[in-house]
Amino acid sequence: MLKLLESKNTPFNTTFKFMLFSLIIPVYNRPEEVDELLESLSQSDYNQEFEVVIVEDGSSLPCEEVVHKYDDKLKISYYYKENSGPGDSRNYGMKKAKGDCFIIFDSDCIIPKEYLTEVDKALKQNYVDCFGGPDKALDSFSDIQKAINFAMTSFLTTGGIRGGSEKIDKFQPRSFNMGLSRKAFEASKGFGNIHPGEDPDLSIRLWNLGFETKLFPKAFVYHKRRIDWDKFSIQVNKFGKARPILNSWYPQYNKLTFFFPSVFIIGFFTSLLLLVFNFDQLLQLYFVYFLVLFLVSTYQNKSVKIGYLSLIAVWKQFYGYGIGFLESFIKIIILKQKPQEAFPELFFKN
Repeated sequence: MLKLLESKNTPFNTTFKFMLFSLIIPVYNRPEEVDELLESLSQSDYNQEFEVVIVEDGSSLPCEEVVHKYDDKLKISYYYKENSGPGDSRNYGMKKAKGDCFIIFDSDCIIPKEYLTEVDKALKQNYVDCFGGPDKALDSFSDIQKAINFAMTSFLTTGGIRGGSEKIDKFQPRSFNMGLSRKAFEASKGFGNIHPGEDPDLSIRLWNLGFETKLFPKAFVYHKRRIDWDKFSIQVNKFGKARPILNSWYPQYNKLTFFFPSVFIIGFFTSLLLLVFNFDQLLQLYFVYFLVLFLVSTYQNKSVKIGYLSLIAVWKQFYGYGIGFLESFIKIIILKQKPQEAFPELFFKN
């Protein structure tokens, strides 16, 4: 089943030949999120033409009516397709898009009005065929969302790779906020069918094809992450499972830092066992680390409650990722199992 809606006031024509940006947004059962995202895009201060491509990935709660609301505000198209996962849906949208540069957002993002202006400026200063930006939290986000945002973006937890660190030698853009030239898309064929993990997979394939990637620190989005604690634990567990698979595909890009969450978890439980022998120095180090996390998050978020919730978020992040990484490392690296057979839940059938 395929539907295409086009704005009655702005029909697609040859003027799109010169369009720079096509915004690709895959959606699955999130009409309210799409409404917030499109409303933010309608406030853009970018003074050039751009289009928005919505790809409905087999949703049972379609956002078609929401898209209609913005016919007069945005150059927008809507496609409905059978469910095949976010990566394939992004590829589908890029094939349908008219622009020279594709910018990919998750449906749970809110876009600052200056976003496209900052991207345009950055590309003119230092052009690359693939780029990405950080994510931040709005004041209106819930306390749990702010705590999860801290866990995912802080230099103390992820090294700042999602929070805008410029000290990264090879930046791997994340698909909630990612730009890709048409040239790079056609050369790489876009995203693979692994999920999560499709972002670094695409970045590495682009590097191998000779393309560069770059972080644009000022091109940030507000990533809402409408998930609860259980969904967050499942998500980071899948992240952990995906990493050894990527390491097996691209061993030249393997890093010792990928093992850190697993080592962190093993070390923590070891520190508890050492208490039997009256050795508490290791546990004291963990106490200091979590105290620093609490103080930094409390200061950044100006909330003791969010500081406390950040400890829960970081623990779930490390535990979920670390356990997932260990399970996958054993199955994929040691036992040499095929990824699709070991973890079928990580692969979509296109």
